[in-house]
Amino acid sequence: MADAVDARGLVRTFDDGTGVRGVDIRVAPGEIHALVGLNGAGKSTLMRLLLGMLKPDRGTVAIAGRSLEGADWTTVGHLVDYPLAYGELTCRQNLALGARLHGVAPAAIEGIVDAAIEELHLGQYAGRRAGKLSLGNKQRLGLASALQHSPRFIVLDEPTNTLDPAGVILLREALLRRSDTGAGVFVSSHHLDEVARVADRISVLNAGRIIGTLDPHGIDIERSFFELVHSDDVTA
Repeated sequence: MADAVDARGLVRTFDDGTGVRGVDIRVAPGEIHALVGLNGAGKSTLMRLLLGMLKPDRGTVAIAGRSLEGADWTTVGHLVDYPLAYGELTCRQNLALGARLHGVAPAAIEGIVDAAIEELHLGQYAGRRAGKLSLGNKQRLGLASALQHSPRFIVLDEPTNTLDPAGVILLREALLRRSDTGAGVFVSSHHLDEVARVADRISVLNAGRIIGTLDPHGIDIERSFFELVHSDDVTA
C-alpha cells in the first residue's frame, strides 16, 4: 500500500532566507507523524507544500502514490492556519458545505454532519452562526470539517491552538480513531507532551531542515528537543 504522503527533497525558499531545504517526509497509512520545531522553523511552509498550496523550487510530493496534480483530494482533510468558515452560516451549514466540497454523496451528508457535530461536541452550537463562535469553538468547527469525510491523509497545523483541555482530548481521540482505521496523519505542534501521547514518530524541523527524531516514549522529550535544536544551531 502506498504511503499517505511521500515527499522527497523538498526545497522552497523565500527572499528573507526562510523556507525548507531538502526535506524528506513520509507518512504511512495508519501512522501519526508529528512535526515539531521552533517558530520560524518552516513547519507551515512544509505543510503547504504537501497540500499543493505552495509549489516547491525543487522536490516531489506524492499522495497515496499519485502526484499532486493527479491526487484524489476528496481523500484529504486539512486545517492549516485558521479554520475556514462562512461567518453568516451556521455550524451545521458550514459542515454540510464542507462535506459537499469533499465529494460526499448528497444522501450521506446529513448523517456525516450529525456524526461530526457529536464527535467534536458541537451540538449546542449547531444552529449558531460561525461568526458568533468563540475562537475555541471555531477551531472545533474547522477540525470537524477537516475530519468528517473520513480522509485517508490528514494534515493539521497546530490543531490544539485555542482549544480548551476538553477540546484537546476530543481531538486526540478523533485522531487515534482515524489512524486505527488506516488514515495517515501529519500534525505539527508546539506542545511536545501532547504529540507524544498520540504520535508514532516525531520529526524535528530546524531552520528548514529535518535534523532528527524524538522518541514519543522518551522520559524527557522536551529536554531532548532543545538539545537537538541547540546542537544543530551550534554546528550550522
